[in-house]
Formats: sequence, C-alpha cells, structure tokens
Amino acid sequence: MQKNTVQINIETRHGEIAEITKEKISAKLIKLQRFFERLISIEVIIDLEKNDEPNIEIIVTPAHKGTFVASYSSNDMFGTVDHLVAKLEQQIKKYKEKIQDHNKK
Repeated sequence: MQKNTVQINIETRHGEIAEITKEKISAKLIKLQRFFERLISIEVIIDLEKNDEPNIEIIVTPAHKGTFVASYSSNDMFGTVDHLVAKLEQQIKKYKEKIQDHNKK
C-alpha cells in the first residue's frame, strides 16, 4: 500500500523565515501521518509580530472529518512546533479511538 503524501503549507505573517527552517518544520509535521494516514493537508501559520515570542498555529485537515487545530506561543520556535505536534497527536489518537470504538459496536 502506497502512502499518500500530505500537503504542507507554511505561511508567515509579519516577517519571513528561512527555507531550511520551513524544511525542519515540515519534517516534524510529516510524522503525524504515523498516527492517521488519511491526512489531506497541514497548514502552519507563523505570526512573527512579537519577534521574541512567535505565535504558531497548526491546522490539520484529515479526510472525512473537520479539522484538528493547535496553537501556542513561545520564544523557542522548534520547541513550540514539538509541543504542537504532541497536542495534535493527542487529538488524532482520541479521534482514532473514537472511530475504532464506534466500529466495534
């Protein structure tokens, strides 16, 4: 079975980030497919209005479901992304368990 590749869109507001930073963020986000294979897109919005504490919001769109959303502000961009990926993993696992429990009945 071939894995579908999820579309990752990284958008910045009030500034720009380096291409290598975008690639590192994408590498962290692609791991979400381990938990739920039917992800269609991942949108990352990085707001650099407060340079010392960027706000990052991640919106994950799976097939046949609304969206999973997580946002957080911190002075460590990669730490924030790790934190958000953990939050999204929890949301996805909870949704997946709900589906599996529903299918058992």
